[in-house]
Amino acid sequence: MISALIGPVTGLLDKFIPDADEKARIAHELATMGEKHAQELALAQIEVNKAEAASGSIFKGGWRPAVGWVCASAFAYHFVLQPILLFVVALTGTELPTLPEFDMSTLLPVLGGMLGIGGLRSYEKKQGLTK
Repeated sequence: MISALIGPVTGLLDKFIPDADEKARIAHELATMGEKHAQELALAQIEVNKAEAASGSIFKGGWRPAVGWVCASAFAYHFVLQPILLFVVALTGTELPTLPEFDMSTLLPVLGGMLGIGGLRSYEKKQGLTK
Protein backbone atom coordinates (compact mmCIF):
# COMPACT_ATOMS: atom_id res chain seq x y z
CA MET A 1 0.00 0.00 0.00
CA ILE A 2 2.84 2.37 0.82
CA SER A 3 4.52 1.66 -2.52
CA ALA A 4 1.34 2.65 -4.39
CA LEU A 5 1.35 6.06 -2.69
CA ILE A 6 5.03 6.88 -3.24
CA GLY A 7 4.80 7.72 -6.95
CA PRO A 8 1.95 10.27 -6.72
CA VAL A 9 3.41 11.93 -3.64
CA THR A 10 6.85 12.21 -5.26
CA GLY A 11 5.20 13.89 -8.27
CA LEU A 12 3.69 16.55 -5.99
CA LEU A 13 7.10 17.57 -4.63
CA ASP A 14 7.80 19.75 -7.69
CA LYS A 15 4.75 21.88 -6.91
CA PHE A 16 5.40 22.46 -3.20
CA ILE A 17 9.18 22.34 -2.63
CA PRO A 18 11.32 24.77 -4.67
CA ASP A 19 14.73 23.68 -3.26
CA ALA A 20 16.18 20.91 -5.47
CA ASP A 21 18.35 19.39 -2.71
CA GLU A 22 15.47 19.23 -0.25
CA LYS A 23 13.22 17.80 -2.96
CA ALA A 24 15.81 15.07 -3.73
CA ARG A 25 16.19 14.22 -0.03
CA ILE A 26 12.43 13.86 0.48
CA ALA A 27 12.05 11.87 -2.75
CA HIS A 28 14.76 9.47 -1.56
CA GLU A 29 13.07 9.06 1.84
CA LEU A 30 9.75 8.36 0.13
CA ALA A 31 11.34 5.85 -2.27
CA THR A 32 12.95 3.86 0.55
CA MET A 33 9.97 4.04 2.90
CA GLY A 34 8.35 0.84 1.60
CA GLU A 35 11.59 -1.13 1.84
CA LYS A 36 12.20 0.10 5.39
CA HIS A 37 8.69 -0.92 6.40
CA ALA A 38 9.10 -4.41 4.89
CA GLN A 39 12.44 -4.83 6.64
CA GLU A 40 10.93 -3.78 9.99
CA LEU A 41 8.15 -6.35 9.56
CA ALA A 42 10.65 -9.08 8.72
CA LEU A 43 12.78 -8.24 11.77
CA ALA A 44 9.70 -8.27 14.01
CA GLN A 45 8.76 -11.74 12.68
CA ILE A 46 12.30 -12.98 13.33
CA GLU A 47 12.00 -11.85 16.96
CA VAL A 48 8.69 -13.70 17.30
CA ASN A 49 10.29 -16.83 15.82
CA LYS A 50 13.19 -16.57 18.29
CA ALA A 51 10.80 -16.26 21.23
CA GLU A 52 8.80 -19.29 20.06
CA ALA A 53 11.90 -21.40 19.55
CA ALA A 54 13.31 -20.45 22.96
CA SER A 55 10.10 -21.29 24.76
CA GLY A 56 10.12 -24.51 26.76
CA SER A 57 6.35 -24.75 26.49
CA ILE A 58 5.05 -27.31 24.02
CA PHE A 59 2.05 -25.05 23.38
CA LYS A 60 4.28 -22.21 22.10
CA GLY A 61 7.24 -24.00 20.57
CA GLY A 62 5.67 -27.37 19.85
CA TRP A 63 3.75 -26.51 16.69
CA ARG A 64 6.81 -26.82 14.45
CA PRO A 65 7.58 -30.40 15.51
CA ALA A 66 3.88 -31.24 15.25
CA VAL A 67 3.75 -30.01 11.64
CA GLY A 68 6.92 -31.97 10.93
CA TRP A 69 5.48 -35.21 12.32
CA VAL A 70 2.20 -34.76 10.43
CA CYS A 71 4.09 -34.15 7.17
CA ALA A 72 6.43 -37.09 7.78
CA SER A 73 3.53 -39.41 8.64
CA ALA A 74 1.56 -38.44 5.53
CA PHE A 75 4.69 -38.76 3.36
CA ALA A 76 5.48 -42.21 4.79
CA TYR A 77 1.91 -43.39 4.34
CA HIS A 78 1.62 -42.13 0.76
CA PHE A 79 4.98 -43.31 -0.56
CA VAL A 80 5.83 -46.32 1.64
CA LEU A 81 2.97 -47.80 3.66
CA GLN A 82 0.12 -47.56 1.14
CA PRO A 83 2.02 -49.18 -1.79
CA ILE A 84 3.23 -52.02 0.44
CA LEU A 85 -0.25 -52.47 1.88
CA LEU A 86 -1.80 -52.60 -1.60
CA PHE A 87 0.82 -55.15 -2.71
CA VAL A 88 0.18 -57.43 0.28
CA VAL A 89 -3.58 -57.16 -0.17
CA ALA A 90 -3.25 -57.98 -3.88
CA LEU A 91 -1.17 -61.07 -3.03
CA THR A 92 -3.72 -62.35 -0.54
CA GLY A 93 -6.72 -61.54 -2.76
CA THR A 94 -8.47 -59.69 0.07
CA GLU A 95 -11.05 -57.01 -0.68
CA LEU A 96 -9.98 -53.68 0.68
CA PRO A 97 -12.07 -50.54 1.02
CA THR A 98 -10.86 -47.43 -0.76
CA LEU A 99 -7.84 -46.04 1.05
CA PRO A 100 -7.60 -42.32 1.77
CA GLU A 101 -5.51 -40.23 -0.61
CA PHE A 102 -3.55 -37.19 0.51
CA ASP A 103 -3.23 -34.13 -1.70
CA MET A 104 0.53 -34.33 -2.10
CA SER A 105 0.61 -31.14 -4.21
CA THR A 106 -0.06 -29.15 -1.05
CA LEU A 107 1.78 -31.38 1.39
CA LEU A 108 5.14 -31.56 -0.40
CA PRO A 109 5.82 -27.79 -0.39
CA VAL A 110 5.18 -27.73 3.36
CA LEU A 111 7.46 -30.72 3.89
CA GLY A 112 10.10 -29.19 1.63
CA GLY A 113 9.97 -25.99 3.63
CA MET A 114 10.34 -27.93 6.85
CA LEU A 115 13.32 -29.83 5.48
CA GLY A 116 14.90 -26.61 4.25
CA ILE A 117 14.51 -25.09 7.70
CA GLY A 118 16.02 -28.26 9.16
CA GLY A 119 19.05 -27.82 6.91
CA LEU A 120 19.56 -24.28 8.15
CA ARG A 121 19.25 -25.51 11.72
CA SER A 122 21.97 -28.11 11.09
CA TYR A 123 24.19 -25.40 9.61
CA GLU A 124 23.63 -23.21 12.69
CA LYS A 125 24.55 -26.10 14.99
CA LYS A 126 27.68 -26.90 12.96
CA GLN A 127 28.78 -23.26 13.16
CA GLY A 128 28.22 -23.26 16.93
CA LEU A 129 25.56 -20.58 16.72
CA THR A 130 23.07 -22.54 18.83
CA LYS A 131 23.18 -25.08 21.62
